[in-house]
Amino acid sequence: MTERGYAHLVSRLRDGVHSPGSPEGALRPLVTASWQRSLAAKVDPDHGVPPMVYDQGEVAELRADHPLAPVMPALRAMLVSIADEAEHVMIITDAAGHLLWREGSARVRVNADRVGLTEGTRWTEDAIGTNAMGTALAVDGPVMIHATEHLVRTYHPWTCAAAPVHDPETGTIIGVIDVTGPLSTMHPSTLALVSAAAQLAENQLKVSLALRDERLRLRNMRHLTGLRAGALLNRNGRVIAAESCGPLPSKVDVERDSLWLPDGRQALLEPLSEGFLLRVMPAGATGHRLPLLTLPFLGVNEPKALMDGREIPLTLRHAEILALLALHPKGMTAEQLALELYGECGNPVSVRAEIHRLRTQLGTSVIVTKPYRLAAEVDADFLNLRGPLRERKVRHTVALWRGPLLPRSLAPGVCAEREAVHAQLRNLVIERGDSDTLWVFARTTPDLAVLEALLRSLPVADTRRDWAQSELRRSVADA
Repeated sequence: MTERGYAHLVSRLRDGVHSPGSPEGALRPLVTASWQRSLAAKVDPDHGVPPMVYDQGEVAELRADHPLAPVMPALRAMLVSIADEAEHVMIITDAAGHLLWREGSARVRVNADRVGLTEGTRWTEDAIGTNAMGTALAVDGPVMIHATEHLVRTYHPWTCAAAPVHDPETGTIIGVIDVTGPLSTMHPSTLALVSAAAQLAENQLKVSLALRDERLRLRNMRHLTGLRAGALLNRNGRVIAAESCGPLPSKVDVERDSLWLPDGRQALLEPLSEGFLLRVMPAGATGHRLPLLTLPFLGVNEPKALMDGREIPLTLRHAEILALLALHPKGMTAEQLALELYGECGNPVSVRAEIHRLRTQLGTSVIVTKPYRLAAEVDADFLNLRGPLRERKVRHTVALWRGPLLPRSLAPGVCAEREAVHAQLRNLVIERGDSDTLWVFARTTPDLAVLEALLRSLPVADTRRDWAQSELRRSVADA
């Protein structure tokens, strides 16, 4: 397209003029619609530049938390070697079009830097006009944009192919996979390759989701099997397992306390530490059941409990008492609690006073006396760790790990449990040396040994090394 023809085309599209016989009629309808959206967003075709939204430190944090991070090794194996040889780059954006990863040909990366095609920039149509990444997000489908099909003149020497990746549970877009390079080196099959990469990513995410579902089911089936009828749901309300409850929707609105099933029975929604329990009530039944006490105490500085879904703020002392009673289901005397809470100087009278206040807050039936014990169905995240940790299932355990038990607590009994579990899990994670497991553990509980093991396990080109090295320097400085 000549300079004059391009200027004429932009002018006519800006004015909303379009007819089959005009120059812009030669454009694909996909591109014409994208140009019109871009121009409506006031993108400058002659001087547009992508906005820099995040600096490199922020990009590293976004990468670490992004759902595509676990599948990056597979994407690199599939695309980066090809991109390097063909003088292309592989690009991954998030759902908002922010460029998070860019890997491949060094020469192309240098040229890309000159035109703002770099990490931290935003590539939606309203930011930088028609481009494969932004248009793939806009139409929710695979797109190839050739040379002068880019609205902004700067990108006419480039051609790019992109395909969106969807969350396997919600179906929403979580990012875009793109291959970009000079027009002269781009092959028509690149779009099929990128689409296959997106499908590979979605398939790996489906496998990971299925594994999480199975772990959730195994950890929580004890809650479900104790019911006559009910279902186990994940955090989003999707049904993971059901027991004698008849037809159910595949997903339940977890913002509600109860719902009515198609057969007319009522079902009550009760939160667990990592999901929900749907308790189906028999028609007309009013039978007694134990309350569900949920104790999410890992890695929290402001503890709270949930009693049948009702949030109850706790003082640190009350959280310590509940943690100790959960760890000793057969019960503890006032003297035993005093020792575990205060050490040898503990006074049983102080314990009885705290228990009295806690019973008033939770309900007198939740903590029974002689000895003190919990008369409730307990779902505690720190207890859920014990089984997989005992069986040395390191990935399962790390998936449950949210940080140390009540990290502000100085109670001897809580400290002993916290330090024992942390040391056992830390040693197991380091011993296994798996980079993904070390990464997850280090993000919640960084220390010198874990960070050093993480760096040893990561390939030289792995982008997670930047964060690990930064944290290691900080840990050494604080030591």
